[in-house]
Amino acid sequence: MYFVGIDIGSSAAKVVVMEEGKVVKHLLLNTGFSSRKTADDIYEKLEAEGINKENATYVATGYGRISVPYADRVVTEITCHGKGAYYLFHDDGTVIDIGGQDTKGISLKNGRVMKFLMNDKCSAGTGKFIEVMTNRLGLTQNELSDLARKGEHITISSMCTVFAESEVISLIGRGTPREDIAFGVIESVIMKVVQLIAQVPSDKYFLTGGLCEDQYVIERLENALKAPVTSAPLARYAGAIGAALMGAEQ
Repeated sequence: MYFVGIDIGSSAAKVVVMEEGKVVKHLLLNTGFSSRKTADDIYEKLEAEGINKENATYVATGYGRISVPYADRVVTEITCHGKGAYYLFHDDGTVIDIGGQDTKGISLKNGRVMKFLMNDKCSAGTGKFIEVMTNRLGLTQNELSDLARKGEHITISSMCTVFAESEVISLIGRGTPREDIAFGVIESVIMKVVQLIAQVPSDKYFLTGGLCEDQYVIERLENALKAPVTSAPLARYAGAIGAALMGAEQ
């Protein structure tokens, strides 16, 4: 029996297939303009590999969870992210999930969600902010972080992504080195994340979401939080893992 967790976010859809408590397959797709179409594409891809409604339980979570018509269960993303993070890291602490359109802070104790906060009113401090800025600078996310390591301190003060982009355009016009702008972009995200996470403090943190493999971001978070930040390649699938685990429990 397979247990499939589907986490459809605003930017990316993460899929995990678990069997006997282990992750045996994972998929990453762009959400695109339609969560429903993404859900259909996921089913087709899994069915082509012999995973279907006859031998699998499907649990959906995330921004587009209501758009998965074949889901056997729909679960809130906070519960799934908490459960998935505990599965990955086997420890309590605060989960930092930097998503496409929101950032979440989830406090875990004995593997259970004790408190959570979410910044979903502005894309500043999220993956969307990074995406907008990398596009403006003509860089990839990895290139942005590599350049930021070489940059010198510069502050991007605008709290809104639109105004921050205008600020970056002005910096480019003044001939500010691209590595300095890259430093300012990353630091802006870090500061906004830390402001949120300060409300769920811990002595250890776990980074999930699309920046989970960005070592520079992890280092800057550790510096700002003054505590260790742990991550892993599968951490971007934390929500999907949690959803699959919920299916297995059911």
